[in-house]
Amino acid sequence: MKETTKKKSLRVLAAADIHGDRTLIKRLASMAKKENVDLVILCGDITSTVETMDLIKPFKDAKKKVLLIPGNHDSFATADFLAEIYGVKNIHGYSVKYDNIGFFGAGGADLGPGRISEKELFSTLEKAYSGLKGSKKKIMVTHMHPANSKSEFSGFPGSDSIARAIKKFKPDFLLHGHIHEAAGIEEKIGSTKVINVGREGKIIDL
Repeated sequence: MKETTKKKSLRVLAAADIHGDRTLIKRLASMAKKENVDLVILCGDITSTVETMDLIKPFKDAKKKVLLIPGNHDSFATADFLAEIYGVKNIHGYSVKYDNIGFFGAGGADLGPGRISEKELFSTLEKAYSGLKGSKKKIMVTHMHPANSKSEFSGFPGSDSIARAIKKFKPDFLLHGHIHEAAGIEEKIGSTKVINVGREGKIIDL
């Protein structure tokens, strides 16, 4: 009889809202190493206005792949700079595949240096999603939370464009941050599992 071995899942550490905290980054890098993750995803607000020193390097030192998007505190140029200087991937408007799992994203929010309009946010997600044909699973990464999600309890309205993208693209997961008070909240919107990954990080097996 031929033995079949179940392929291991892709293990991810996702975090958001670092805000230039280098001590927190080192702690997250240690978690990534200890948990033997395959991929680190940073869901925006990585920097604190302009501070970029050593915010990606600890993950690179731990030999981890990194995907990132800008938040509202990161300018789009800053996210590009971080990706270029450390050789990681900024998936704002782009997609990437690992083990037939596709990741696509759009950063920014409705205020700050990373301000983005609702129209541009949806078109950016649409553009990113277009590269994922044939992916077994699809993971959407945003900074903002979707409209009518549990993260709205804080009083900050979510994005109609992200809610619309969930409905149209039906990703398996949406990973986001932005609302600190809602860190760790998980919910189902349609068939999509929505997770506010928070600044302390969330280990997810895909």
